[in-house]
This record gives sequence, structure tokens and C-alpha cells, in this order.
Amino acid sequence: MEATYGLDKPPVEQFFIYCKNLLHGDMGTSYKKIGKSVNAIIAQTMIPTLKLGAVTFVLVLVVGIGSGILMARSKSNVTKGIWLSALTLGVSVPNFIVALLLLIIFGVELRIFPVLGLTSPMHYVLPAIAQGLYPISAVARQTQNSYEEVMRQDYITMAKAKGISKTTLLFRHILKNAMLPVITYMGPMVAFLLTGSVVIEQIYTIPGIGKEFVSAITNHDYTVVMGITIFIGAIIIVCNLLSDLICAIVDPRVRKSL
Repeated sequence: MEATYGLDKPPVEQFFIYCKNLLHGDMGTSYKKIGKSVNAIIAQTMIPTLKLGAVTFVLVLVVGIGSGILMARSKSNVTKGIWLSALTLGVSVPNFIVALLLLIIFGVELRIFPVLGLTSPMHYVLPAIAQGLYPISAVARQTQNSYEEVMRQDYITMAKAKGISKTTLLFRHILKNAMLPVITYMGPMVAFLLTGSVVIEQIYTIPGIGKEFVSAITNHDYTVVMGITIFIGAIIIVCNLLSDLICAIVDPRVRKSL
């Protein structure tokens, strides 16, 4: 068994062999799932995680940006105060508490939504809300602050004075500049969705990469633990680079600073 996994060699030699294989895209073989490669395990478990992550990502953008714009345009201080309190609560409550409350109330007591797995569209509702509450609150607050700041700029006053239509003003001048902080946040948001999926997938019994990660730790399946860690780290780096690239494309000032 030790010879099969290369454990009979000195630790330093094991390390360099692992790095060499990693450069060729080979993350090794699972210690517990005999004969199954780490690559195959990641490919299999990543599908449910990506599906849930995509649904949550869209939910965050639609609800977060939409509600942020509505609050920025609101004239009622009372409404804004209530909204700020709700956002503070949204970023303060841990996602596992939200997930458990949603599961107990809407899944067990009221039985409105199914709670185990991802076999139908309705299965995505509760885990997506639980996973997306924090980033929704963060995106909404960023959008509101950025929108209000852009509205105070001189070029917006000049555009209004020129008689530009409200639609053109909103999409060409306001949103284009107000969305830059949100775009910057997309990289960390993807990281949060991936790391947060560990808890959410455990609670809702979703056979994703987060659940597999916890299972590998519990079973001391170290090759799977290392493989998933490296894989998620690579995705986070790529997403951060993409968010910076999009910012550079959208904002000429960022391009000039590069």
C-alpha cells in the first residue's frame, strides 16, 4: 500500500514527486476511494457546487444591485434606516445559522421547500438564500453608496443640464461608474461562495465539493484534501484576476494606472 501511494519514499522526495505530478494536472489518487483519482472526484463533486454557486451568484447580483439602486433613489430616511438595519443584520448573522433557520421553518415546519439534495429547481431556493444573504447585503450596500456618490459628481449635473434622457443617464453615466466597486467585489464574492458552500452543502446534504472536502478531512483522505484546496485556490486567483481585468476594461482610469 505504501509503495502504491509512494509513501515508502522520504518526505522531501514525496513532495517533489507530488509537485511534478501537479504540473501535469495529476493530483494523485484517493486513499479511501481505492482506484479513484482526485481529479475525477473533483470533477464529479464540482457540478452541484457550480450549479448552486451560479444560482446564488445571479440572485446576489439581481437582488443586491436592484435593492441598492432602489434605496439610493429613495427619499425616505425612515426607509433607509430600516434598510441599513436589515443590511447590518444580513452581514452579521453567520450563514450556517441562516441555513438552519430556513431549513427548520420553511423545510420542516411549513414544508414549503424541499431540503435535501438538488434534484429539482425548488431545492435551490433555501441553500441559495442562505449562501447569498451575506453577499447580497454587501453588494446592496456597495451599490447604494457608489450610486449616491456618483449622483453627487459634477458630470452628472452637466448631463442633466444638457437634457439627456433618464434612461441614457442611468445606464451610460450612473450605473457604468457605480458598478465598479461591485465588479471589484466579484472576485472575493466567488471565494466566499466556494468556501461558504462547505457549510451549506453539509446542512442541505448537497453532494458538492464542500461536502466532499469535509468528508475527506473526516476520513483522513489527505490527497483529496490537498487537491480540493489547490483547486479552490486556483479558482479564487482566476476570479480575482478576471474582476481586475473587467474593471480595467470598463474604467479607463484603471487602464492608465496599469
